[in-house]
Amino acid sequence: MRKLTALALFVLASCGRPDLADEKLSGRELNLEQFFQGRTVAHGQFQDRFGTVRRRFRVDIAGDWDGERLKLVEDFTYSDGGTEQRIWTLVKQGENRWQGTAAGVQGTAEGEERGDTFNWRYTIDLPVEDGTMRVSFDDWMWLLEDGRLLNKAYMSRFGVTLGEVTIFFEKP
Repeated sequence: MRKLTALALFVLASCGRPDLADEKLSGRELNLEQFFQGRTVAHGQFQDRFGTVRRRFRVDIAGDWDGERLKLVEDFTYSDGGTEQRIWTLVKQGENRWQGTAAGVQGTAEGEERGDTFNWRYTIDLPVEDGTMRVSFDDWMWLLEDGRLLNKAYMSRFGVTLGEVTIFFEKP
């Protein structure tokens, strides 16, 4: 019975997620270092697993590509007045693969670009009211037209989906 329950939870947690093998809907090629070079503005929200919007935010991003590393300084401003800064350092690992680090990230984040899509996976300690909570992210980004990028991130803890983050990135 325990194995059946574990299998059911795994299947439910993995339902309805994108895949890099999914059919591409455009001929665009996402190039992270090009897209995030300079200033980028993003707007987003977190919805819990029941669909209730719990928090909205804006992110001002300063990106710098030095030919080897992409540094992203993300300044979050939440609708409840809270602020947070996260600084990512991403290193390209060949043609389409990336690795990255940021404060709170456990180990190394791993990502892959394919066509207009980027998948980014990592585990991070996020600040919460009474400390931090370790969660895993399965981020999916799709390049839209005219300097726009759509991001849907699935957030989980111990394999159980906690919610989703939707973010819209735009070049000003």
